Amino acid sequence: MRRSLVTVSVLLALASLAARPAEPAPLPERLADTGGGSQLITAEAPGTDSTTGTVTWWDRRSGTWVRAGSAPARFGANGLTEGAARTQGTNTTPTGLYDLPYAFGVAAAPAGTRYPYRLVNERSWWCQDNASRAYNRWVEPLSADCRADEAEHLVTYGTQYARALVIGFNYHRPVRGRGAGIFLHVNGKGATAGCVSVPAADMDRILAWAEPARRPHIAVGTESGPTAITRY
Repeated sequence: MRRSLVTVSVLLALASLAARPAEPAPLPERLADTGGGSQLITAEAPGTDSTTGTVTWWDRRSGTWVRAGSAPARFGANGLTEGAARTQGTNTTPTGLYDLPYAFGVAAAPAGTRYPYRLVNERSWWCQDNASRAYNRWVEPLSADCRADEAEHLVTYGTQYARALVIGFNYHRPVRGRGAGIFLHVNGKGATAGCVSVPAADMDRILAWAEPARRPHIAVGTESGPTAITRY
């Protein structure tokens, strides 16, 4: 009788395990592409109308993606939109997979930073003028063909740009009118104009974690739908 009870208990335990849903694979494992490196940042929002979500940074170790850290994120004031079809000035965060060319900041780089880091000064601008040859580029000083009202004077954003990473959206082969100056930066007072932002302490952690030799990228997207992060 005892053997029968043990057998029944084992069978019930196995049935219970079989009934449990399988644990989902780590988010990077479900992406179409991670950029080919061994570090990745994911910035995921519930939907395209969301202004908040989560940023997570990951390491690839022994063939598996492992979460290295996570932080609450903010997105554009008008939510998120497909990066390949974005229009400049819409206050939307572009979805897609992008590289991270370099870091910069009004403040000095935090301890442990290995990324190329450019310190902001009074002459530092980011040109967003569609008519300028310097469109979507750091210029120092402001170039003659870039209007000041179509550029960001970086030093005036002491809170948001205390420390930041350039997101390679529309950067390497800029398309005029698609958008310029998309960064991962420190939180301001609320939603962004199209960037992704995180609390200051988390921005420092990301900069101390990121290693250029490991080719980190950032994937931005939503939980589901046409802009689902898993599409990128």
